Amino acid sequence: MNIIKKIVLGLLAIIALALIVALFLPKNYAVEREITINQPKDSVFNYIKYVKNQDNFSVWNRKDPKMIKTFSGTDGTIGFVYSWNSQDKNVGVGEQEIKKIIEGERIDFEIRFKVPFESTDNAYIITEAISPNQTKVKWGFDGKMPYPMNLMLAFMNMDKILGKDLQDGLNNLKVVLEKK
Repeated sequence: MNIIKKIVLGLLAIIALALIVALFLPKNYAVEREITINQPKDSVFNYIKYVKNQDNFSVWNRKDPKMIKTFSGTDGTIGFVYSWNSQDKNVGVGEQEIKKIIEGERIDFEIRFKVPFESTDNAYIITEAISPNQTKVKWGFDGKMPYPMNLMLAFMNMDKILGKDLQDGLNNLKVVLEKK
């Protein structure tokens, strides 16, 4: 009985320590990747502002070809919502809404994950002319993990996890746009 009591007290101490550590860990994370595309800025922006075009380059949109997609509003305008529903646990259920557009420069999205976990994060795509026929595209993602879930940030490298998918998506975008 004494051993069981010590084990239980030890586990409680570990949990308490983890909760205390989580108080001091960051809750926010941000990831950004960029690529140069050999196309004029207007051409690039006019392609990426349409969320439906993400099917052609986003790694996430390609993970489950059987996922059910629904759309509301006018694509390429503020308020457009793209929703997905997938049986694949790596895709889940959620929606993405265009929240802000600075024409020719930037699009801001709100991404609302519902399954396998609930979370609301932000994403953006920025275009910047490097020359008349070259455009730098930045794709970024930022989110927040509430206490005590932020403890996971100490063990997860969000830059590595999300960064690879962002970069792969940008690489795909470059291929698609440079074929035009």
